[in-house]
Amino acid sequence: MKRHLEYPDCSMYDFLCSNAEKWMDKPALNYFSKLISYRNMINEIDKCADALISAGITRGDRVSVCLPNIPQAVYLFYAINKIGAVANMIHPLSAENEIIYALNLSESKMIIALDISEKRINALAGKTTVKNVVYVSVSESMPGYLKILYSLKQKKPELSGKSVPWKEFTGRTAERSSSAHGKGDECAVILYSGGTTGKPKGIELTNLNFNALAFQSTDACGCLETGDRVLAVMPVFHGFGLGVCIHTVLNFGGTSVILPKFSVRNFHKLLFRYRPAVIAGVPAIYESFIRNRHFKNKDLSFLKCVISGGDSLSVNTKIKLDNLLLEHGCKSTVREGYGLTECVTGSCLIPGNSEKRDSVGLPYADTFYKIVNSTTLEECPVGETGEIVLRGPTVMKGYLNEPEETANVLRKHPDGHIWLHTGDLGWMDSDGYVYFRDRLKKMIVSSGYNIYPQNIENVINSHNDVLMCAVVGVPDEIKGQRVRAFVVPKDINGDNSRLKTELTELLKKETAAYAMPKEIVFSESLPKTKVGKIAYHQLVNGEVN
Repeated sequence: MKRHLEYPDCSMYDFLCSNAEKWMDKPALNYFSKLISYRNMINEIDKCADALISAGITRGDRVSVCLPNIPQAVYLFYAINKIGAVANMIHPLSAENEIIYALNLSESKMIIALDISEKRINALAGKTTVKNVVYVSVSESMPGYLKILYSLKQKKPELSGKSVPWKEFTGRTAERSSSAHGKGDECAVILYSGGTTGKPKGIELTNLNFNALAFQSTDACGCLETGDRVLAVMPVFHGFGLGVCIHTVLNFGGTSVILPKFSVRNFHKLLFRYRPAVIAGVPAIYESFIRNRHFKNKDLSFLKCVISGGDSLSVNTKIKLDNLLLEHGCKSTVREGYGLTECVTGSCLIPGNSEKRDSVGLPYADTFYKIVNSTTLEECPVGETGEIVLRGPTVMKGYLNEPEETANVLRKHPDGHIWLHTGDLGWMDSDGYVYFRDRLKKMIVSSGYNIYPQNIENVINSHNDVLMCAVVGVPDEIKGQRVRAFVVPKDINGDNSRLKTELTELLKKETAAYAMPKEIVFSESLPKTKVGKIAYHQLVNGEVN
């Protein structure tokens, strides 16, 4: 991988247009097998930009996009950027109080949402800063026959007089120029942290953050080519989905296969229907492969890059997945990365030829990692565990309206640089490879001992009859915390008493006595956040499926 790349000082829209000139007639988006060329996509983006200006949106205004993975979400993302406004990305299934929080924190003037959520959004009237509401249907860009089928299954909502349907909105024209030609350091997007450990925060990300990521991701993958299809199942309101599956793909000339609704259970159907060259997802997607019986006698040789991020994937699960891929003709192994929304998404990725399966890889170009004592800021020796900190061109501007939180995370070190404190524990080897150990907040302290849940999870996941697991610390009056393991067996109807005995024996051999789980709880599944990560805080509270 190159260690330095040159990044343009421009908006994401200008960056896209300059790159797309080479591929105007190639497919940019694939939506239910309907192909949308780069030319048509940019035309739709420009129409959206004019409509936004006509609606009174000006440079610096915040516009909320509360949509799943549909073409209109992509058009809006770049159209908002084109006029110098800021895209505030909200999960469309968010609870009412979460939407109110995001709208008011961002001081959004407009929200674009699905028509089926019209009643819920209109109920927020008077509680937020929003003045204009636009609604769009997931069927808007579907092929004709699917649009008819959708209309038969889904009754079309009757929009109130205050609401504007998509076609009416995009039919408006602007009297003035709609191109702001923003600079790299301008805030362009607000994303929200997953909220796995508490109240989510608005993360301010710039044009440079996204443009640098597109360069770095393409460079780090090392195998992406114009025309490659990428199955974009990660949502557009998440850094992984927006930064990698949309912005990166569209800037190397790929085709982003997008769908408004995704089911882990049916992921195999998408694979064989679209035959993508690249898939990028969270561990929950890949863990489902192990239990899936539909891969029998199927060919996966069309896959050339399989990336896992967003959460930790155990070494033993990687081995199981690599074996499955190899058995079905895929030459790629699962490549794990590491990152966080505070730097858009991944900033570290394991090289395709690396045998260091327990590592999350090497830092991206122009991105620097170090391991420090989070109290003294002293750098830890090679191989010693400490807090992962990093700096580079994808690091956020800060948390929206949270100066104290920003100061706690973006800290100036004695070397004069500002480093992003991740709150994650890890170490680095002498070759510069990064090893994720655990979330600092997940670390269990029992009778004064520091216990790292991922170490225990790796042992449990090594058992052939385990699909996935999660280890948490629960309150204990005497020890402070005790260790509890939640296990999802491959066979949900199997003999759990036998499995429990075998896991206990395995843990006794591989785990220190003070780190032994006091309880092993079996469950059909584990609770997940909206982006597919294990919701550890729910497990601490005893909430299982």
